[in-house]
Amino acid sequence: MRIDDLVYALNKLETAFMRLQQATGRVVDDLDQDGVIQRFEFTFELLWKTTKIYLEYEGFRCAGPRSCLKEGARRGILLEGEILLDMLNDRNKTSHIYDEHTASEIFGRIKRSYVLVIARNIKNFREQVEEEGGLDDHK
Repeated sequence: MRIDDLVYALNKLETAFMRLQQATGRVVDDLDQDGVIQRFEFTFELLWKTTKIYLEYEGFRCAGPRSCLKEGARRGILLEGEILLDMLNDRNKTSHIYDEHTASEIFGRIKRSYVLVIARNIKNFREQVEEEGGLDDHK
């Protein structure tokens, strides 16, 4: 595992997050709401996979999203671990079952808290990677 892999993953996460953030502010109908949920799913995947890369960089191997999120929170790589686990549950719901009421509830959580929590975690990632000296040549 190289720091370059982590920086690349973090850059992809930031790009996906910006698209999620933009879409969240533009919802006018159910189709837009569905688009936000889909962007959330994609952004969340990148968040946990970036966490996995970071943990591998530090020598820890995790089996899947739940173990990566728990270990990332335990090590202080991730903030607000309980909310991140809620995000995982919501991502699983939206990926496997579509129910209009559930979609509406999840959209509300995305808009009210998930976007803020993802933003805080990206900022935390950036700061930690900078401490590792990995961003000097990658800005």
